[in-house]
Amino acid sequence: MNILLAPDAFKDSLTAQQVANAMERGVYKYSPDARCFQLFASDGGEGFLEAVKGYLPELKEIVVLTQDPLGRPIKASYLFDVKHKTAYVELAKASGIELLTNEERNPMVTSTLGTGIQIKHALEKGAKQVYLGIGGSATNDGGMGIAVALGYRFLDAEGNELPPVGDSLMKITRIEVPAQDISHLSIYAVNDVLNPLFGKEGAAYTYAQQKGASPEVIKELDAGLQNLDRQVVQSLGRTEANTPGSGAAGGTAYGLKCFLKAEYLSGTSFILSLSNFKNIIKEHAIDYIITGEGKIDHQTAYGKFVYGMIQAATPYEIPVLGICGKLNLNRAEFTALGLLDAAELYDPTKPPSYSFDHAESLITEKTKQLLTSASK
Repeated sequence: MNILLAPDAFKDSLTAQQVANAMERGVYKYSPDARCFQLFASDGGEGFLEAVKGYLPELKEIVVLTQDPLGRPIKASYLFDVKHKTAYVELAKASGIELLTNEERNPMVTSTLGTGIQIKHALEKGAKQVYLGIGGSATNDGGMGIAVALGYRFLDAEGNELPPVGDSLMKITRIEVPAQDISHLSIYAVNDVLNPLFGKEGAAYTYAQQKGASPEVIKELDAGLQNLDRQVVQSLGRTEANTPGSGAAGGTAYGLKCFLKAEYLSGTSFILSLSNFKNIIKEHAIDYIITGEGKIDHQTAYGKFVYGMIQAATPYEIPVLGICGKLNLNRAEFTALGLLDAAELYDPTKPPSYSFDHAESLITEKTKQLLTSASK
């Protein structure tokens, strides 16, 4: 039996590598003679650089003095391909939600400015291309922070420059473009989210709650993103709010496309291309793919990593099994998604922290259970 293990990270718990290792132990518990193959997986969120480095080990790691989502000084790294003048940046390194405590999370005051500082540093080193993994953000600033780092200014009705945070979105009345020409930069926003910028399926209503926003704040942020779009249309003549994916990372994808003319790339497709996924499938006669992430729910079909793996496996008719921290779909719903079977770590009879504290052993056990069930 040949098994391909391709999970994403379990947010606030385990890295993708730790999840894959735990799955592997479960496979061998089920069948000591099985062969396992691991993919360095990421949909553009946490672990993006680790995944890229796994396939491109020759890349140089560059450490930059930048700032976290609340403006505190931190050091964060990116990867640089000197020969091809290409940088790989992970938004979560400087603007990620895991950099903040639960009490600190507030998308009205967080910013992507730290990520912008990293991109500017890469430009100064001669980068012509930047691949930016944009998952795992703590922000809802519409990409203002990145834009400010690269020379944009956002002004209120009195002509005052606004800080690039969620609270400023509603106050923007004018956008000034950079004096320095940055049109030579090719930037790619790597992410699998398909949400629009605003509205009930947009950035604020879909993701701001997990970033610390109350229902009232979510309404304010959504209105602010609508205002940002109005100002972008007026100042730049760009209309990207309804482009699928513009709501990714609190509207960062939208900002990258409007301010830096970025292209959107599927995170799963990007990583699978680096991994030679097709060759692995063909050369090793894979029997099952086991994937997973922190939560499988109705948002999964909007482009989360698990859904990307299902889509990649479908042409080869390989059954896909899913493991997650919390499963918010019933059997009919997750089979309609394309999973043969799924299991969650959450146990309603245990304290909420139990599945986090015992994640690795639970993943191992769930892997064994899924394979046992699938083989019947």
